[in-house]
Amino acid sequence: MPLNDDIKQQIQQSYRDVLSGKGVRARYGQRLMIAEIARYMGDITENDGQRTSPAAVCVVEAGTGTGKTLAYLIAAIPVAKALGKTLVISTATVALQDQIVQKDLPDLKAHSKLDFTWTLAKGRGRYLCMSRLESRLHDEGNGDSDTMPLFLLDGPGTEEPGTRAFFEEMLASYGSRKWDGDRDHWPEQIPDDVWRQVTTDHRQCTNRHCSYFDSCAFFDARKDLDDVDIVVANHDLVLADLALGGGAILPEPENALFIFDEGHHLPDKALNHFAASVPLNSTRQWLKQLSQALTKMQPYLAPATPAAKSIDRISTASRDVDLVLARVYEETEQNTGWEFNEERRSAQWRYPEGELPEALAELASESRIATANLVRHLGNLADELQGAFDERKQHEIDRDTAEAWYPVIGAFHSRSEDQLRLWTAWTEQFDGPGKSPPPARWSVRQRWDHGEDITLFSSPVLADNLLYSRLWSRAYGAVLTSATLTALGRFDRLQARAGLPEASRMLVVPSSFRYGEMATVEVPAMDCMPTDDGFADELIKRLPAVWAGETATLVLFTSRRQMHQVRDALAPEYPGLIITQDDMSRGEVLRQHRQQVDDGRPSVLFGVASFAEGIDLPGKYLHHVVITRLPFSVPDNPIEAGLAEWITQRGGNPFMEITVPDASIKLVQAVGRLLRTEEDTGRVTILDRRIVARRYGQLLLDSLPPFRRIIER
Repeated sequence: MPLNDDIKQQIQQSYRDVLSGKGVRARYGQRLMIAEIARYMGDITENDGQRTSPAAVCVVEAGTGTGKTLAYLIAAIPVAKALGKTLVISTATVALQDQIVQKDLPDLKAHSKLDFTWTLAKGRGRYLCMSRLESRLHDEGNGDSDTMPLFLLDGPGTEEPGTRAFFEEMLASYGSRKWDGDRDHWPEQIPDDVWRQVTTDHRQCTNRHCSYFDSCAFFDARKDLDDVDIVVANHDLVLADLALGGGAILPEPENALFIFDEGHHLPDKALNHFAASVPLNSTRQWLKQLSQALTKMQPYLAPATPAAKSIDRISTASRDVDLVLARVYEETEQNTGWEFNEERRSAQWRYPEGELPEALAELASESRIATANLVRHLGNLADELQGAFDERKQHEIDRDTAEAWYPVIGAFHSRSEDQLRLWTAWTEQFDGPGKSPPPARWSVRQRWDHGEDITLFSSPVLADNLLYSRLWSRAYGAVLTSATLTALGRFDRLQARAGLPEASRMLVVPSSFRYGEMATVEVPAMDCMPTDDGFADELIKRLPAVWAGETATLVLFTSRRQMHQVRDALAPEYPGLIITQDDMSRGEVLRQHRQQVDDGRPSVLFGVASFAEGIDLPGKYLHHVVITRLPFSVPDNPIEAGLAEWITQRGGNPFMEITVPDASIKLVQAVGRLLRTEEDTGRVTILDRRIVARRYGQLLLDSLPPFRRIIER
C-alpha cells in the first residue's frame, strides 16, 4: 500500500507535535529511522488484506540516543491503522515492555493527535492462578486434602517459614485490587520455586470452566487483545505463539505488523525456545510421582469407565518409559568419555555432527515410542476430565473431581510432551552436510552430595529456518531494531542467524553522539596477555591505578571466578569501594552504586556479561568502563561447537566467522554502557592487549564507536 499524502502528513505532524510538546529538538537519526520504516511499510503490496510482495524485514541499527521507540511508534501506528493490521511490539526484557506500556505510549498519545489503543500481553506463567493459590492455602491447612496434594507436582517444599503468610498477603492484595496478579508488578522479587506454586500453563488451565474465571488475572489482562491497535508482547511470547501455529495467543502473523525491539536477542531466544532436554533420573522420579497421583485419583473414577481405563493405560505406559530410561542411563553412564575435574562436579559430552552411537540411537527410538504412548494416554485422560465441564451433557466424572484433577493431569501431560520433544529431536534423521547444520546433541552428567543425574539435550544450531518459515514468510511486515545488529560493521551475521529474507532492507542510523569529543578508548601497556597464568595477578596489581581519581567505574569480567578472585584480593585494601554484581539483587547493586556517587564517594562496580549489556547509568553515575578481557565465547558451548564444525566442513574459518563477530557485538554492547546521553563523557580502558597485538584485534577496535584512541606501545 503506497503511502498516501494523508498518512505522510499524520507521521510528519505527529513528530512535530511531540517535539513541540516535549520541548526537544529533532534528531537526524530519528528522522531517518521514521522515514525508513514508513517507506518499508508503504512498499508492501497486498490483495484483499493479504501480502503479495516478497517476504522482507526492515532492519535498523540505531545506537543509544537515537530515540528508537518514538521513531518506530510514529512511523508504524498510522500505517498499521490504515492497513487495518495490529501492531505487535515485541521486546526481549520485561523492563522495556513495561516502559513502552507505562511511559512511551501514554507519552506519545498525550503529545500527538494520533488516536490509538494498546494493551500488554505476557505469557500465562507471568500471572497468578487463583485456583492454585487457593489449593496451596487449603492444602497447607489440611494435609489430607481431597484435592491432589501439590507437593506431588512441586517436589519437596523449599519455602522459607512464613510462606503461608506470604500467600495470604498475595491473596489479600489481589482481592483488594492493590495488585493485578502480574508477577512483575509484585513489590519484591518472587523466587521461582514459590511462584511455580501459584501459576499455571495452558495444559493445567481449565479456562472458562474454572470457578475463578471471572476474576482471573490472565484473562483479565487478555480481554482487550482482539480490540486494540497495539499489542506490546515479548520475544518469548511471540515464539510460543508461533510454536502453536500463530494466532493462538497473539494476532495471526498475516494480520500483524511486528516490531522487534532489542532484536539482536531474537535468534538466541528462538534457539532456546526450540531446544529440548530430559534429565533421566529426575524423569524417573517424576514417573513415581505420576504413579502416586494415579493411585490417589483412582477412587474418584467409576470402574470400567473410559477415564478409569486411561489410568490403567497410563500406568502401563509409565512403566515402559521408566524401563527404557533406566537402559538409556546405563548406556550413557558406561559408554561415554566423561571427564570430571576438581572445580566442576559436572561433565559434558557433545556428539560430533549430532551423530549418536548406534546403541544410544536405538534406545532413543524406543524412548520416543514409549513417551509418545504416555503422551497420548495422558491426553485422553485430560480430554475425559475436560468433558466433565460441559454442563449440557451427562458425564461419568463429576465436576468437582474434574476441577481438582484436570490441572494435575494437565501438568503431567505438559511435561511428558516436553520429554517427547527431546526424543523426537534425537531420532530426526539428517543427510549429512547441507545448507543448514545438523542439530546439536549433547549430554551432561552432574554429581551432588545426594546423588547424580544425566541430562540429554538437543537444540537447533541456527534459528534461520525456524524464523523464516514460522515468522518472516508469514508476517504482513516486520521491523527488527537494536543498538547492536551489525558485527564488524556488517549485517552478515544477523542475516545468517535470523534467516532474514533476501528482499530485506538494512540501515545503520548515524549516531548523534560526538564520540571523538566525548570519550577516549585507552589500551595501556600490560606485561601479561589474558591467556597467561599471571593475568589475574596483574589485574589485581594494575586496577587500583586504572580507576584512581574516578568517581564511578564499571569493571567488566568474562569470568565470575576471576571477578571474585580479584574482588577478594582488592576489597580489604579498599573497604566500601567495590560492589560486585553478585553481592545482592541487580536493582539493589545499582541503587547502592548511585547512592555512593550521590554522597560524593567513589564507587567501583564489578560485573560480568549481563552488566555489559543491560544497565543504564547516565551522567555522573558512570565515567569509566574497564574491560579486563575481550568477550570471546566459552569454547565448550555445544551449539557454537556444532556451528563451528559445520563451518569447518564447508571450508570456512569458525574463529573469524563466529568467534570474532560475536565478540565484536559483545564489545560494542559493553562500551555502550559509557555514553547514555549527549551530555555524557568518559573513557574506556581495555586491558586485553590482543586488541592491538593480534590481526583480528584491529577489526574489533574498528567496530567500536570512533572514540579518540590512546594506545601505549
